[in-house]
Amino acid sequence: MILKKSYKNKTNFYSPLGVRGSLLLLLFTTTTTTLFAANPFQNGKLKVSENQHYLQYENGQPFFWLGDTGWLLPERLDRDEAEYYIDECSKRDYNVVQVQTINDVPSYNIYGQSSNPDGFDFKNINKKGVYGYWDHMDYIIKMAEKKGIYIGMTCIWGGLVSSDKMNVKEAQSYGKFLGERYKDSPNIIWMIGGDIRGDIKTEVWETLAKAIKAVDKNHLMTYHPRGRTCSTTWFNDSEWLDFNMFQSGHRRYGQRNGDGDYTIAENTEEDSWRYVEKSFSMLPVKPVLDGEPSYEDIPQGLHNLKEVRWNDNDVRRYAYWSVFAGSFGHTYGHNSIMQFYKPSIFGNYGADRPWYDCLKDPGYNQMKYLKDLMLAFPFFERVPDQNIIAGQNGERYDRAIATRGNDYLLVYNYTARPMSIDLSKISGEKKKCWWFNPKNGDLQFIGEFDGSKVTDFTIDAGYNSGNDRVLIAVDSSKDYVKKIMQKK
Repeated sequence: MILKKSYKNKTNFYSPLGVRGSLLLLLFTTTTTTLFAANPFQNGKLKVSENQHYLQYENGQPFFWLGDTGWLLPERLDRDEAEYYIDECSKRDYNVVQVQTINDVPSYNIYGQSSNPDGFDFKNINKKGVYGYWDHMDYIIKMAEKKGIYIGMTCIWGGLVSSDKMNVKEAQSYGKFLGERYKDSPNIIWMIGGDIRGDIKTEVWETLAKAIKAVDKNHLMTYHPRGRTCSTTWFNDSEWLDFNMFQSGHRRYGQRNGDGDYTIAENTEEDSWRYVEKSFSMLPVKPVLDGEPSYEDIPQGLHNLKEVRWNDNDVRRYAYWSVFAGSFGHTYGHNSIMQFYKPSIFGNYGADRPWYDCLKDPGYNQMKYLKDLMLAFPFFERVPDQNIIAGQNGERYDRAIATRGNDYLLVYNYTARPMSIDLSKISGEKKKCWWFNPKNGDLQFIGEFDGSKVTDFTIDAGYNSGNDRVLIAVDSSKDYVKKIMQKK
């Protein structure tokens, strides 16, 4: 995903729809629901789990990453709008927002303030009586902290580095500035790169990462790569890389450009699960997740605005395929939300609906059910296990993806095709089984089955893409599903 230069507005902007007033009203009525929520940062810093597959807090509590791409948040939203957006994310159980810290050199925010008034010399960046670019960034980070949300700081977009807008010396200065400014903020996750291959200006990315890490010992760090690639290709051995990230990208099956060496083969473009399997084949093993899948309401392949757009069915499939293949979380994206499109501002990739209206879109509101599901079961023992699916598995949209713990298993089925499941892969003489609906979190009890047999399951939704369900099978002596019911 490449975003064009952000809108440089020298005066404060409010849409002709009167969004400022409505946002303030909504803030007054909604923020109390998140302000009194338990503070996740009391669990301690984030760290990699002992089995190197997941993230956890220092006190041992699991951390399931549920992110949203709010790339242009620091540039296009004022304080009221930013708080409204972060609060809406919190209400839907997102716990990470990925931002482009700067999208140009310099970048300008909605208040007309520059990110780099003195280039990459930041010693005089704090000016008395001026609410500067970095003051606004500080506000966003602190406000997100109050609502229990991490900011994934993509320090500088990759295209700026490839076009020589930041060199090695400047990366050293910038990394030191960022590390010193935010090392004590509990809700930072560093993201080096920004939609770029790691073999382009590698020395700049290495310098930036090491400069931050030299100052900041408190926060995890990853690399945000180009579409259809994964950070494992270039940085898996790097000490500064705590977990891997891939960008499954925005192409559909067969949408070939022949424009690079990718992590997975041509004609498998939508198989997000392949990136996870590829990542776990590398040593040392590190946690991995999809940091940029196909966005809701964006044209397939991005650049032809006449193409059909990805919808909520697609974003669910990308999420469940990736997580059930072993990812420790997932990042959602929406065409209008990621660039905060609003009337009279240019929109990339055919964005034509105001971002605040798109907060009602189904995919944005369905991701929380995945998080609820994964946290209902023993977290750290979970492994991907495709041997659960007996016989021949399907291809493309018919591919079922299975994951399990010691006494539970989950199988995601996107097309509702009949499938045979080996219930003996988990403990228990008897297994209780349910269908879980990713669209609304509803549960349907199927029955209790002999736990030693391969059992056929048929979903009553009808065979079709988007009639997706998750089969839940649990040792009958366990009551994990109660947690899911309590969320409803």
